[in-house]
Amino acid sequence: MNNQNKTINVATLQIKTEKTYIENLEKLLFYIKTSNANLIVAPELSLTNFDYEHFEDVATFYNIALVKLLEAVSDKILVLTMTKKENKEFVNQAIVIHNHEVVHKQNKYRLFTLGEERKYFKAGLREDMVKFNINGISYGILICFELRFKELWRELEGTDIILIPARWGKPRKKHLETLSQALAIMNQTFVVVSNSSDADMASSSAIISPWGDSYMNDELDILEDEINLNEIKKVRRLIKMR
Repeated sequence: MNNQNKTINVATLQIKTEKTYIENLEKLLFYIKTSNANLIVAPELSLTNFDYEHFEDVATFYNIALVKLLEAVSDKILVLTMTKKENKEFVNQAIVIHNHEVVHKQNKYRLFTLGEERKYFKAGLREDMVKFNINGISYGILICFELRFKELWRELEGTDIILIPARWGKPRKKHLETLSQALAIMNQTFVVVSNSSDADMASSSAIISPWGDSYMNDELDILEDEINLNEIKKVRRLIKMR
């Protein structure tokens, strides 16, 4: 990040799920290695998908993947979610890696009823959905379905960048695009959406400004853009919401 100009290079992935967990991990490691971005956001459960039939294998892979990712991520910031086993129950956990450490984690709080997530996952705690700071920039995370809940938008008011790792279905594509843009405008913040491009998924990954301008291209595997955080101050001064 350029501290003088308050700019940060952002990459949001819009990738398909490969046949094996290791192929997905290798793909993610490739993007980490080759991207010039300071911040990289991956789709929800991009390494394993919702592989309910093999959840024990999925949970075991969490530890394998985490070791590799911790090795790979130095001064960049990586955001993704993975299935983890905690006290004999499974959670969908968002983790943020920076300087070879996990600097933030939160379990998905609002589970998607239509996808029967409650049948397989234990819900996270609302109090764990907190803002966190890296290099003087404040971040917040909403995992996929959580984007629909306006009370959670309020929890993240004042945040510089809201990150949304998602696996959002194609039939609700317009919802993802409209809600994420509205969140950016309402909270006067940058919003970064990373959604799967599998055949049944919406794509619609985006980098959205506090003014609601959206960089989106469903044809790309990775969208990269430089954002200037001074835009946040300009919008908040122009249209006072608080």
